Amino acid sequence: MRQGPEQALYGAYAARIRDPITLSEVDVRQKLDPDRLAAKEAELLLAAAARAEIIVALDERGDNPSSRAFAARLGRWRDDGVGEAAFLIGGANGLSEAVRKRAHYRLSFGAMTWPHLMVRGLLAEQLYRAQQIHAGHPYHRD
Repeated sequence: MRQGPEQALYGAYAARIRDPITLSEVDVRQKLDPDRLAAKEAELLLAAAARAEIIVALDERGDNPSSRAFAARLGRWRDDGVGEAAFLIGGANGLSEAVRKRAHYRLSFGAMTWPHLMVRGLLAEQLYRAQQIHAGHPYHRD
């Protein structure tokens, strides 16, 4: 991840999360038509998430839960013994239908389009917020 404010935002929240999170990037550097690019990106994303028990697709058409509802979902996964969840963020053209179909859950940060570098920071903050909600910490205020 390039240095800059987006990386700093992600890093600030990722460092606060008790359970370590791993950021893996996939990048298709070939000049491909949009359909082949989407297929190649899907292949790389799903391969990177191969060990995950839960795959979450960040998708504008997904569920748009409150922070408390998102924390509750993460808590259920934890209580069910889920060891690893992978959150997949698409490139400039979003996620392919193959990734959406493979996902156990589709999560949206609203109908607006967000740069994937910013989504990393937003996701890290929401993971941290969920941790604080579970701990009863006042970071999250209703």
